[in-house]
Amino acid sequence: MAEVKLISGTESNYLAEQIAEYYGYELSPVKINKFSDGEMQPVIMDSVRGAYVFFIQSTFSPADNILELLLLIDSAKRASAGYITAVIPYFGYARQDRKDKPRVPISAKLIAKMIEAAGADRVVTMDFHAEQIQGFFDIPVDHLKSNAIFIPYLSKQDLSNTIFASPDVGGVKRARSFAKHFNKNLVICDKEREVANEVKAISVIGDVEGKDVILVDDLIDTAGTLCKAAQALMDGGAKSVRALCAHPVLSGPAYDRINNSVLTELLVTDTIPLREKSDKIKVLSCGKLFARAIRNTHEYRSIAALFVE
Repeated sequence: MAEVKLISGTESNYLAEQIAEYYGYELSPVKINKFSDGEMQPVIMDSVRGAYVFFIQSTFSPADNILELLLLIDSAKRASAGYITAVIPYFGYARQDRKDKPRVPISAKLIAKMIEAAGADRVVTMDFHAEQIQGFFDIPVDHLKSNAIFIPYLSKQDLSNTIFASPDVGGVKRARSFAKHFNKNLVICDKEREVANEVKAISVIGDVEGKDVILVDDLIDTAGTLCKAAQALMDGGAKSVRALCAHPVLSGPAYDRINNSVLTELLVTDTIPLREKSDKIKVLSCGKLFARAIRNTHEYRSIAALFVE
């Protein structure tokens, strides 16, 4: 069986080190040369000829993270790597998955095609913003679910008075999977949005009186929707509101909003590093899940074994 090489992009090194530790391998060294104008030249310091190469890089802002991943893949392809897998814990630009107004790009499709064109043979990721993005690729995509991280954690908590909630109609399927697993009720927050990142009003569909509510989402950007949904649930009679999401984008006023909100806790994974500390935010590692996915990929074993339904 071909040798495995684990290689990290610059901004995901903190997570790649955890993955490598769980996997039992060391990361292969990479040198990033930079010209005075900011142009990058990644150099893989180990031989990758014939190897199974796994590049670990989330593609959150800035766009340099995407470009670095593409250049690394191209480097390995030109160095005769045997099989190249892009491990992308957070797949950026996934919110632009359709043409919802005139003269806009379908950015998720463009990024997918760029990764293929660079030379990737496979993609491993977690919690696409829209599951249909898997169809934008013409190479295999292993779409992991953060349920495998959050459900074991929640199973150790007292959920006797808990119900689950979706912060918007689009996330109902995601929240329902948690409600179904724990045999709990589901409520929906229906939001009215006028422009991106601004929510005008939220109404709650369902009874939350006296309940401990857990809001379920895939990513949190400015936290406007999440915090307004939490307030709407409390106004509707909820006893407490917690939230969980896979990807803590947390841009702009997100940290201030969360810290000043009625949320008692926000559970996130480490697909994106936190920019600030917060007593309300608890981080659960996805390193072990990705290490197992990498091992199963290399050993031609099922990825389905990693799912928690």
